[in-house]
Amino acid sequence: MVELPEKQVKRLKALIQEAETNLAAARELLVSLIGEKVVSTPIPTEEPLGRIIEGVFDGQNMVGSDSKMYPVPANYASKSKLVQGDILKLTIADDGALLYKQIGPIPRRQIMGTLVQKEGHYIVVVGTKEYRVLLASVTYFKAKPGDQVSINVPEDGNAEWAALEAAL
Repeated sequence: MVELPEKQVKRLKALIQEAETNLAAARELLVSLIGEKVVSTPIPTEEPLGRIIEGVFDGQNMVGSDSKMYPVPANYASKSKLVQGDILKLTIADDGALLYKQIGPIPRRQIMGTLVQKEGHYIVVVGTKEYRVLLASVTYFKAKPGDQVSINVPEDGNAEWAALEAAL
């Protein structure tokens, strides 16, 4: 048998865990759609890969199923264009590393607004509604107060935070 470096073994195990999580989500969706339960045998892993927590993105953090707050890196939230209400999976590796993955994007819509700065925060004003946006997104798009911007918000528009899509 060929001996693999420990880093590759850990990565393979993480990929298997991610596939199992995705399969579980697909099974849940199938059951909710047609009411049939799909049965399969899980692939056993030799050792646990760390702790996995699912939660909801609140605009800055993930509120875990354990009711704890987990900080989501602003560059990840910005790059992934996470919207308040998206479902995330957090893997806390045995070495303490945090790995986030978006597993359930909520329905969203794109709207236009004006970027303003208020009390040290960046806000996009759309009519009478205001949405906070991450500084990392504003910096990435080199947006300035007064710029017209495109944002993603939950379909119902009921959110405090938005994801910056583009500065126009």
